[in-house]
Amino acid sequence: MTIVIISLLLLTSLLPQLTFTAHVNVGIVNGTEAKPHSRPYMVSLQKNRQSTCGGALISDQFVLTAAHCHKRNERLIAVVGAHNLKDKSENSVRIPVKSYHKHPDFNSATLLNDIMLLELEEKVPQNNNVKSISIPAQEEDIKSDTVCSVAGWGRLSFKGKKSTRLMETEVKIMENTECKDKWKKYYSAPQMICVYGHGGSCSGDSGGPLVCGDTAVGVTSFGSPKVCNSSKRPEIYARISAYLPWIRSIISNVK
Repeated sequence: MTIVIISLLLLTSLLPQLTFTAHVNVGIVNGTEAKPHSRPYMVSLQKNRQSTCGGALISDQFVLTAAHCHKRNERLIAVVGAHNLKDKSENSVRIPVKSYHKHPDFNSATLLNDIMLLELEEKVPQNNNVKSISIPAQEEDIKSDTVCSVAGWGRLSFKGKKSTRLMETEVKIMENTECKDKWKKYYSAPQMICVYGHGGSCSGDSGGPLVCGDTAVGVTSFGSPKVCNSSKRPEIYARISAYLPWIRSIISNVK
């Protein structure tokens, strides 16, 4: 809870003009436990063996997550192949992050371009419990009301405990003009996606993927600080398709 409070205070200082502040670590509320290993692309990003953010494995050596998930001089461990983070018999794999590639235009004040690639120290052997997920092949807009899903190990309620098991819920894509009306100038349709639904995000799992069909289309970024899954301040995701040239350039430079 202390980490969440510090995040809110920091964001408040960065956005003095706002009458609200966005929380930047989001997880799942009103969801259900995922079938174990049914989302083999999910990654728990950990510090001191505590899950601080989520991510998506998009190749055998790269995890896609949110830029705000990494602080300067912080070392993260990527945990792949996990369902219950407390179950050592799952044979999940812990891999240190070799390099952190935040988007060069990431703005920590507005959370624009809140996207980051993590290069892992070693390639991940893929199996039934560990598989990468596809990302869009080209820039695209997703039709409003498309049913998608989010998952994570975040809090089950605003002041509740984090889940040790992977939770999931369905969400729907919100029409851009409606989201713009709710977030005003802080929503940028070309770089962001907005969602709504009975279930949604809460503190504990920023960086996790927004999945439509079998494709990761968004990266969990921010939402309301006052209530999880707020209808007034719907959850915002970085739109992956807007960053394809940058993603390809980072991955192609790895030898």
